[in-house]
Amino acid sequence: MMRKIIEYALLFVVLVLLQIFLFSNLELSVYLNPLIYIAFIILLPIETMPVLVLGLGLLTGVVMDVATGAAGLNTLATLPVAFLRGGLLRLTCSKDSVTDGGVPSVYRLGVLGFVRYVVAAVIMHSLIYFTMECATFDYFHLTLLRVVVSGAVTVAIVYFASKIFNSQVARVL
Repeated sequence: MMRKIIEYALLFVVLVLLQIFLFSNLELSVYLNPLIYIAFIILLPIETMPVLVLGLGLLTGVVMDVATGAAGLNTLATLPVAFLRGGLLRLTCSKDSVTDGGVPSVYRLGVLGFVRYVVAAVIMHSLIYFTMECATFDYFHLTLLRVVVSGAVTVAIVYFASKIFNSQVARVL
């Protein structure tokens, strides 16, 4: 149990530091802003209590807000994903793979189930984040473009991060 806590604490620190120092400073395009810190909520074990997931979502959002000076934007986008995480898992994955528990991964949920779960969580997070960031619907088509481009890159990064994280967890266990 303690090993799991240390692994997830390390995952949290790595994702937050990567977001702050690398991905938030990328100046490739206005439309490309990967939000990889959401991988922490996505990769929590399936059997994690919903109130703990919500608390960790709040912690993740607040840490990112303080680090980036976003004034609640990250928290506002992260909390709905944390709140609806269990429903997203049940909606996008087979019942058997969700009831088994464990860390969400390609191996546990299947490629299609895992990708659907990650895409749903990332799109929800990105849609809320970018809509609230621009705070207007006047240029909603540009906001949707940001959601699609940033979301696609975020999904790819989360997918590969899960492969790395799950291989490290499997090696330890």
